Amino acid sequence: MPFKNITESNSPYRHLEKMGLHDLLTSINTEDKKVAEVIATSIPQIELLVQAIIEKMKAGGRLFYLGAGTSGRLGILDAAECPPTFGVSNNLVIGIIAGGKKAIKNAVEFIEDDTKQGWKDLKKHKICSADFVIGISASGYTPYTMGALEKCKKKNILTGGICSNPSSPINTIVDYPVEVITGPEFLTGSTRMKAGTAQKLILNMISTSVMIQLGKVADNKMINMQLNNNKLVERATKMLMENLKIDHQQAKRILVKHGSVKKAMKAIIKD
Repeated sequence: MPFKNITESNSPYRHLEKMGLHDLLTSINTEDKKVAEVIATSIPQIELLVQAIIEKMKAGGRLFYLGAGTSGRLGILDAAECPPTFGVSNNLVIGIIAGGKKAIKNAVEFIEDDTKQGWKDLKKHKICSADFVIGISASGYTPYTMGALEKCKKKNILTGGICSNPSSPINTIVDYPVEVITGPEFLTGSTRMKAGTAQKLILNMISTSVMIQLGKVADNKMINMQLNNNKLVERATKMLMENLKIDHQQAKRILVKHGSVKKAMKAIIKD
């Protein structure tokens, strides 16, 4: 299929300013429902991508998400959730956005058009061939992301790409492309909507499945989660109560002593 810039195509909905609130909400929801169905058709691509990431990370590599605008923010969000959810280092999954920290909250003009800055941002983290980089770009041709991925290719760094246009330029660069053709947006060109939703869902799939495969989950529980608020402490206490068949007081004491469900379980088994 030849490249087609579907993400910039006109919305099939017209005169939005004249639509009633109920119709607006219903129409947006109708479009959102299509996203999960599209992702389902891309699971074979996602599976290949995730398997490659797992192999790199088992060998000691890191995972980088790279993007501009909404794509960059979603990468940072997913990376930021990994330490508290899975108890991993802040340096294991790293999100990078064009424009740096300022761009997380505010748009930085024309920064996504810089073809050299993406690689400069990766170099700050001492990126190497042991690592894996995922470029996130709804259009599939963001210069900031493309430039970085091209440099990665030259440096023998494995890459993946997530985009919402068929046969996009990004797919000619990356080793593991993932296409999720979400179609024209409800609001023409607003890829923070369906394309962004697809990106968020896929990043959830990637990080969660990778961490499960790396042994950060037992059964369906987050046994390595950081205990940084009362809700999580209570959740972890209940896990120990359930697994060790002990009362709340005992479980809480063991948890506080060892700092995580996994460490507590290991200590009890050794004893």
